[in-house]
Amino acid sequence: MSPAPKDPGDEPYLKVLRPLVEAFYAFLSKDDRHIRSLGLTLSQFDVIATLGDTRGMTCKQLSEETLVTKGTLTGVLDRLEEKGLIERVFSEEDRRVTIIRLTRKGEKKFKEVFPNHIYYIKPFFERALSPAEMKTLRGLLLRLKDSFERDEGNTIKGGKK
Repeated sequence: MSPAPKDPGDEPYLKVLRPLVEAFYAFLSKDDRHIRSLGLTLSQFDVIATLGDTRGMTCKQLSEETLVTKGTLTGVLDRLEEKGLIERVFSEEDRRVTIIRLTRKGEKKFKEVFPNHIYYIKPFFERALSPAEMKTLRGLLLRLKDSFERDEGNTIKGGKK
């Protein structure tokens, strides 16, 4: 164990923490503003992007594959259903299971908003990082996420590798 620094403000991780949080908030601000300009909330976009090009998913699968919490997901699905973008249907294999899938209108919305948003976000990354730096950063962020999750024995929402 390393000795404590004389000034707690000299901790090396503190030099990383603030820029990391600031980068996250800057991304979230741009991300949210653009997605709202496309007529969706972040959670609605997450669900549509996850369901796009699939045959549908159960509510449990959606909660595991998106960044939307279980408590919020039902309300998000209700609003997407009201907009005519998703539908809930019984599974053909097991009628007790409900599948959430995009409607034709939802597929159209997915094909409109997903590429639009991906190309909107892309330049922010490309002007700051080379492909090699992005690969390195991804690895570092995954290690950091794993470090936070290790003690709690759980995974952060959307914690896919």
